[in-house]
Amino acid sequence: MCGITAYAGKENALPFLLQGLEKLEYRGYDSAGVALISDNQQLNVYKTKGKVSELENFVTQKDI
Repeated sequence: MCGITAYAGKENALPFLLQGLEKLEYRGYDSAGVALISDNQQLNVYKTKGKVSELENFVTQKDI
C-alpha cells in the first residue's frame, strides 16, 4: 500500500510534500520518499526507511 501527495507551483515544493506525507504517516508506512525537479530540470529522488522525520533529516543534509 502507498500514499501519494503532490505539489505543483513556483514555491519550494519540499515543505508541502513533507507536510502531506506527515498527514499520511498514521497509516503505518515504513518508508518515505520525494522526487523533486531542480532548477536545471534534473529529477532528484530521495528515499529513506522509517518515519517521515527520517526523510526530513536526510534531505536537509542535501543541497536542494
